[in-house]
Amino acid sequence: MTSPKILIGIPARYGSTRLPGKPLVKICGKEMLLRVWENAQAAVSKFPKGMIQCAVATEDKRIMDFCKANNIDSYMTDDQAETGTDRILDLVKVMGINPEFILNLQGDLPLCPPWFIEQMAQAYLNDPKLDVVTPVVNLTWEEAEKLKENKKTTPFSGTCAVVKLPKGENLMKPIIENSEFDAIWFSKTIIPSLRKIDKMKELSPKYSPILRHIGLYGYTYAVLKKLDNYKETVYGNLCEGLEQLKFLENGVKVKVVKVDYRHYKGMSGLDSPEDLKRAEAIVKECGELLG
Repeated sequence: MTSPKILIGIPARYGSTRLPGKPLVKICGKEMLLRVWENAQAAVSKFPKGMIQCAVATEDKRIMDFCKANNIDSYMTDDQAETGTDRILDLVKVMGINPEFILNLQGDLPLCPPWFIEQMAQAYLNDPKLDVVTPVVNLTWEEAEKLKENKKTTPFSGTCAVVKLPKGENLMKPIIENSEFDAIWFSKTIIPSLRKIDKMKELSPKYSPILRHIGLYGYTYAVLKKLDNYKETVYGNLCEGLEQLKFLENGVKVKVVKVDYRHYKGMSGLDSPEDLKRAEAIVKECGELLG
């Protein structure tokens, strides 16, 4: 098989504890995995033919059968893979290809706009020396308050990032006006804590300092192949359960790129029935991403 420059790998695990059969759960009549696949294909169409290839990585025959019925390129991967990244690494081996750059598009991100995927691919094309890149959304004060409210029912849905900021006279300005940063940390807790809210709102009436992470990762294959050499970490493996911390704690730089939902409303990955209801409400309110 000819190796593409970029591979979009979509890990789709059937055995979700909180939402069994998650990839095949329907959102407004369409399966979650099909939504993710169609969004990925829309992004691929913006680049030269053959530059980017998409494939689903799964451990379950039911998902393989669904993919075959819907003309989705899919591969059976190791059922012992612990994370989506581990599954993507196995996918590359099963496919027998050697891409320069890999985008890990989680199979539970049906509302990830195609332009987010485009932006991640373009980030690598603009800077082939980067190791890992991932997107964030700068939340408005209203969106930050909504995230806080959602955490009451689904505390582990929604990850936040803190980043290195350039100095500025207006302390909020670097967060609002810059589009690329180096990551310092990620957490399922809302970070940073907001103490001097009145002062922050005075400096930035619309946007909060909260950067919500989107579960889309890009990494060079060279970095990904070293994954087995990275040690398990207290924060990444035991505390937060966030695979991007495995990179940070092992000294790998993670670039963060700010993205914008434009006319759409965003949310994190779907992990529970409550999340599913939120996703359906967004589709009903905003319409289809590819509509």
